[in-house]
Amino acid sequence: MTRESISRRTLFKSAGIAGLGVAALAAEARAARGRKEPPPQFNNADFYDAEKKFLPEKAKQAIRALLEYHGYPIFDGLMEGLWVSDYALGRFTEVGLAAYIFMNQQEANYLQLDIYLLPNQMLPEHYHVKTDKAAAKMEGWLCRYGRSYVYGEGPKTEDLHARIPEFERPWVTVFHETVIDPGQCAHLNRPTARHWQFAGPRGAILTEVGTFHDGAAVRHTDPNIVF
Repeated sequence: MTRESISRRTLFKSAGIAGLGVAALAAEARAARGRKEPPPQFNNADFYDAEKKFLPEKAKQAIRALLEYHGYPIFDGLMEGLWVSDYALGRFTEVGLAAYIFMNQQEANYLQLDIYLLPNQMLPEHYHVKTDKAAAKMEGWLCRYGRSYVYGEGPKTEDLHARIPEFERPWVTVFHETVIDPGQCAHLNRPTARHWQFAGPRGAILTEVGTFHDGAAVRHTDPNIVF
């Protein structure tokens, strides 16, 4: 796992739109770093009914609260197109994921999506294999709001920032930590590498860019996960 720092001005310049919204984005980032009020807090029981069935709409409401806290633009169609999952583990506040896919083109071999993690929420360890539709996926993440601890192959980091839930500890195999704050990137060191993430105390909002994503290619270390 490697990390890169990219200024917002450099990012927009490389996209051919230098100057468009750079000042506003920089102001947003400064405001987020200087925010003093605590982020929204959530009770795991709120995301399940009496039969302990996961309630996606409740999860979406929590994600919306996180986005509003950080000043992330809530555009038309975001909530309707938001994908949320507790991986069938029943512990959404501890292990879960929300994502919105902007683009996933098999022919162009290109993916762009945003990932939304609640405070101290874990995106569980997984990896991507080759399928008949695509090669093993490569991906990287740009932190936009909050902080993410990204874990992958490499020398083991002592004293991890992540608080791995007890029920997931047996299924974590890689412990090299990369910390990314707004404007910083991390990416896989190679295809098929196992990796996972853990959001900081104010959650994490990341933009992922990668090669084509085939859902059938995802493999989770935890055999209890349903994806």
